Amino acid sequence: MDWSELSATVKWNIQPFIGGRYRPSDSTEVFQNVNPATELSLCDIPNGCAQDIDQAVRVARQRFDDGCWSNVSPFRRMEVLLKLAELITKNKIQLALLDTLEMGKPITASLFDAETFAPGLIRSWAGYADKLMGLAAPINSSTVVLNTYQPRGVIGAITAWNFPVVNAVVKLAPALAAGNAVVLKPSELAPSSALKLAELALEAGLPEGVLNVVPGLGSTVGQALALHPGVDMVSFTGSTGTGRKIMELSGRSNGKPVLLECGGKSPHVVFADIGDIEGVAAATVEGALWNQGQVCSAHTRWLVEEEIADSLVESIVRRASQRQPDDPLKEATIDGPLASPAQRARVKAYVEEGTKSGARAVLRGMIQERGGCYVSPTVFDRVQPHMRIVREEIFGPVLCVQRFSTEEEAVALANGTDYGLEATVWTRDMGRSKRLAHAIKAGGVSIRTSGKQDGEVFVLSQEPQKASGFGVEIGLKGLESYSTLKSISFIGA
Repeated sequence: MDWSELSATVKWNIQPFIGGRYRPSDSTEVFQNVNPATELSLCDIPNGCAQDIDQAVRVARQRFDDGCWSNVSPFRRMEVLLKLAELITKNKIQLALLDTLEMGKPITASLFDAETFAPGLIRSWAGYADKLMGLAAPINSSTVVLNTYQPRGVIGAITAWNFPVVNAVVKLAPALAAGNAVVLKPSELAPSSALKLAELALEAGLPEGVLNVVPGLGSTVGQALALHPGVDMVSFTGSTGTGRKIMELSGRSNGKPVLLECGGKSPHVVFADIGDIEGVAAATVEGALWNQGQVCSAHTRWLVEEEIADSLVESIVRRASQRQPDDPLKEATIDGPLASPAQRARVKAYVEEGTKSGARAVLRGMIQERGGCYVSPTVFDRVQPHMRIVREEIFGPVLCVQRFSTEEEAVALANGTDYGLEATVWTRDMGRSKRLAHAIKAGGVSIRTSGKQDGEVFVLSQEPQKASGFGVEIGLKGLESYSTLKSISFIGA
């Protein structure tokens, strides 16, 4: 398939989608939507404003209160969501092109997101729609107390740019399955697939106005959404700094609850008993460089037992040096550009900071300064705990190796950042794996005994810790997050 030829046919229409139709933004200011593979403009995007959000929230509130979605049976919600999953797969080429052109994701990865990842997540949440069950407590012959889940109301959802269509689905699917109305603010870097999702949701049978999408800047649209008193809950995925700002704004308005998935600095803790150096290197490099390291859970910290450190670092460098970014519209491309010139500048600054702080750059990546935001991997060895490159989220292909001699030292290093999203421990020692699974402060800890991985991995619900956020979105617990628990008492004969 000639993706370059197809990309020339894409028609851009980035404006608020409110009440089932596109409307002009009340903002007259615009900014450019830039293709990071070329650094050429794709189109203009309205900055957005508080009036755009106010319109969307008012429509969402009306549709929630009239019960067109909140009062329908969970089986109907399931039916609509399953239809939406089908339509996403049917429109996978358009959705994939939008994400690739806007944020540089390789086209094969974007196709996977639209054909498999996003529809699969929707089907999972659709299956939970009829399973929000409360409890009944018979007190005596004349009194019964019930717990029941009810939708929260209007959900303000704010998503990140690294997996545009998937991030939108992760918010929309559980919120809609629970019966809420939604106002979604997608990332300003990649808003188009979220707008297409809103169109497809209507086609699937979602009532007009239950899902509204407002593109624009975080400083305009995002802030207005968090501040709006008509929003009953905010769900945010993005940086820790912005997440804390969302909490502040939500508290200043109506004290609405907030669900946050923020930054990460996830470790691979590798013990010498693992044995399979090449298998570990292959798996860890793939995980760390997936999506050019632009993943909140990317395991970009290696904590390696001194006995095997030299061998593992040698294998990591050899494999990472083969990962060179290329045109994301080529089907053979594994790594595309970073998502924006700003992201390239951020990564460059951290690479320079790592060198100045004394870390040993055993692989120094190329950084293309113009004509595309292409950055190849950098690997730092003998990184010390105080260095910024190992403490702060870089969100790019910059990998850090720390060495340890004891299990206690490994735990201290693993917990040595403000983040607590995910961690992986590589060991064949069952006692050690159980100790570290409990000692490492992270929402999810994986224990691996080799580089081999057969079949798909099922992820249970988990909650971020520390500066990585709080709240649950995956599985049935995700529907509970987007619901409120009510107690109903029946008293008297």
